[in-house]
Amino acid sequence: MASICQARASVMVYDDTSKKWVPIKPGQQGFSRINIYHNTANNTFRVVGVKLQDQQVVINYSIVKGLKYNQATPTFHQWRDARQVYGLNFASKEEATTFSTAMMFALNTLSSQLHTSM
Repeated sequence: MASICQARASVMVYDDTSKKWVPIKPGQQGFSRINIYHNTANNTFRVVGVKLQDQQVVINYSIVKGLKYNQATPTFHQWRDARQVYGLNFASKEEATTFSTAMMFALNTLSSQLHTSM
């Protein structure tokens, strides 16, 4: 697996109950190192975030074809799946741009794949 980008961001999830963005794991504020990894053997992508402070994995998310990625602000990006909405609050606009470029590459690669059924 090769990392196609690295950025610093705090990883958040949207809490429907309080209608607020909260850290993905309680008490896990602060920046994580977020990578998008590309498994070239089976052409899959993952978002993996490791806390800078204690090296805890805070997110390990498989990017799926058709994922809706939204750049809400220059430094806050989000996406959703059936269960929740994920948000990344980047350390800088440059890091947000680096990440979104890699995310778009991953989504374009996935959507252009030809799936053969056997």
